[in-house]
Formats: sequence, structure tokens, C-alpha cells
Amino acid sequence: MKLSVQVIRFGCVGVAAMLVHLGVVSVLVPGGMSPLVANVAAFTVAFQVSYGGHRRWTFEADGGWGAYLRMLAVSLASFALNEAMYAGLLRFTTLDYRAALFLVLVVVAFLTFAASRLWVFTRGEQPS
Repeated sequence: MKLSVQVIRFGCVGVAAMLVHLGVVSVLVPGGMSPLVANVAAFTVAFQVSYGGHRRWTFEADGGWGAYLRMLAVSLASFALNEAMYAGLLRFTTLDYRAALFLVLVVVAFLTFAASRLWVFTRGEQPS
């Protein structure tokens, strides 16, 4: 598959996972759950959408537990990197918070795509 097609598919799956994440938070918080706890629950649900979409559509990979655990590691590392970069830009630059977030999201998305393509969904892993 062409790299450009994978990039477009990666973006589509990412948007779908983001909408699921927002939807879960939007249901749980009005129901009385703390936003921070709701965010963790939403991440858990959105991760399933992200993994399934990327495995089946973006990278058309067989998957298996190894790929699942690698994707979980990449997702958690991406979340931590996102927070660290965003906090750093907000503290040490004069960038508007929206511009800083946009920059962070672009950089982290690129790194996540690269890690997914080169490490998470390697060809040759047998399905479990």
C-alpha cells in the first residue's frame, strides 16, 4: 500500500478514535464522573477503536497480542509525550495555547504513525 494512502487512513482512524473519546467523556461527566476519571475510561475505549482501525484498515496487518501490546505502549508513550511537550511549550514559549497544541499534535501524530508502521504492525507476525 502506498505511504500516502496509509497516512490518510491513519488520520481517518485517528479522527474516529478522537470522536469516540469525546463521546465517552461527554456521557460520563454529566452522569457524575470526574472529568479526569472519565478521560481514562474514554482513552480505554478509544484505544480499542484506534487499534482495530489501524490493524484492519490503515496497515492491513494480522495483529495478535504482540501488536496489541506494542500499540498500547506507543499510545501511552504518545500521551505522555503530548503532555510533556504541551506543558513545555506553554511554560517556556509565548505561543498561544491553541498553536502550541496544534504543533504538539502534529509532531506526536507523525511519531505515532512512524512507530506504528515500523514497529507495531510489522509484517510476518502470526495472528493469535
